[in-house]
Amino acid sequence: MGIRYPVAPGTILLCDYDSGFRAPEMVKRRPVVVVSPRLPRRDQLCTVVPLSTTPPARDVPYVCLIELLDPLPAPFTATRVWAKADMLATVCFDRLDLFRTARDPSGRRAYLRPSLRSEDLHRVRACILHAIGWHDLTQGDP
Repeated sequence: MGIRYPVAPGTILLCDYDSGFRAPEMVKRRPVVVVSPRLPRRDQLCTVVPLSTTPPARDVPYVCLIELLDPLPAPFTATRVWAKADMLATVCFDRLDLFRTARDPSGRRAYLRPSLRSEDLHRVRACILHAIGWHDLTQGDP
């Protein structure tokens, strides 16, 4: 079940890349960070960058290390993740979900809403500019 409403940039969600994508595109369920704001007449869509627990093979300007304050739920429990801005994608809300936790005392499902610090979101956006060849707009950012 996907999200039903837009979330703020910097929010970390789960994205299901299982259908409609082909290798070497992202093809599995993984955490992503929302990088786009809610835009008029763009219902049910947002732009995301996947997060990986595997460091890149080489130091490249379109991937950046993010230190999370708290680990994400299993199986994504690392606090060090890499934002892979070269895998930027605009996806529908049906692919996106919140992280579920145990049920609350009343039996209702509880959700986590992790998010990046503003300086980390800024670094991810600078990496996006590198990934799409617009690095001259970063003014020295990573």
